Amino acid sequence: MTIVRGVLARVFVDDVDLALPIYQRLSGDVEARRFRFGEVDLAWVGSFLLLKVGPDQRANYERVATLLVEDIDEASAAVRATGGVILEEPAEAPNGPRMIARHADGAVFEYIQPDE
Repeated sequence: MTIVRGVLARVFVDDVDLALPIYQRLSGDVEARRFRFGEVDLAWVGSFLLLKVGPDQRANYERVATLLVEDIDEASAAVRATGGVILEEPAEAPNGPRMIARHADGAVFEYIQPDE
């Protein structure tokens, strides 16, 4: 059974509007999903997640990538079963349930079960 169905590259930008054209073009001119999460302005376009956050806050949002999953509870169980730790338990977010996990190898990922 596949748990991860996609991966979003996380890109920190100074201006989401200025950055969008290149990522839309790279993604086949798809429409961006714009939203806010706390103090972060975001755009999900194709396989990219653009984040505008102050330089002093970037460390709070640095992850290897955002993993799109079919079932957040299965992903949580898989992380725990392989020696990982859930840093932020699954909770509702603008695009569906999300969590933050540190894998046993030390890599930190954001997981999202998209509301599609």
